[in-house]
Amino acid sequence: MEIRTLRYFLAAAREENMTRAAELLHVTQPTLSRALRSLEDELGKKLFTRHSFNISLTEEGVLLRDRAEDLITMADKIEKEFLSLDDITGGELYLGLAESYQIRYLARELRALKSSYPGLRYHITSGDTEQVTEKLDKGLLDFAVLCDEPDGKKYDALLFPEGDLWGLILPGQDALAKKETVRVEDLVGLPLFASEQGWEGDIRRWAGDRFGQLRLEGSFRLSYNASLFVREGLGYQLTFRHLVDTSPESGLVFRPLSPRVEVKLYLIWNKYQSFTPIAERFLRQLRRSFETTKE
Repeated sequence: MEIRTLRYFLAAAREENMTRAAELLHVTQPTLSRALRSLEDELGKKLFTRHSFNISLTEEGVLLRDRAEDLITMADKIEKEFLSLDDITGGELYLGLAESYQIRYLARELRALKSSYPGLRYHITSGDTEQVTEKLDKGLLDFAVLCDEPDGKKYDALLFPEGDLWGLILPGQDALAKKETVRVEDLVGLPLFASEQGWEGDIRRWAGDRFGQLRLEGSFRLSYNASLFVREGLGYQLTFRHLVDTSPESGLVFRPLSPRVEVKLYLIWNKYQSFTPIAERFLRQLRRSFETTKE
């Protein structure tokens, strides 16, 4: 199975039309059709259902698409890494990030690094712990940022100088906004929004025996989207401080949870990982910066 054939397959899967896919790939339609039929013969499975004017993926085709996307991403990453070995002005950096205000530390160091290495190009993937560690394990990322304590058997880690504080986002005119902090009993019976990871992790631990009395109205991976529902009066949002606009003009306020819940943030990478020169420089710079910030 050749990388080129997988690129053909992905183009056809994306376009759902052989003619358009062939035009994008700059090959003839017969050439593309032969390559895809050869791929089906090689795998012993039908990958496409062919209709009069378009094509669609079979269940086996969907499985191959998911695997092929990772393989192509990895192949492109390897190619760029080798090209950057002799690039003294930059290189490629791949990061998977949790949603956190502390990401500002990474942005600051990327800016500083790019001033010294103008050829630096960075690629950002956002997601929860499961999403970013899956990509890290596959070698698609150089680093990931987690709000969970990492598995020390699999990863090396660098602790961020600051953590994130959990709290409640709610309208400023709400009765709860008069409180300085929010306790579990304040939330019983209210429609709540949170990420699935936070709800089943930090919030469950915080609520303890009363967790079963809390009601998750909806789960969101992006805090901004959840805040729009809060503005419409649909519920109350549990999230980290600084992820949502709570300026006076926003109409929203943040109230920390009580007892206080603060989450540590970690930059992680695979143990025994071989870094590109630019990734090594980035890690060294972060270590120095974090140590200085903590002093």
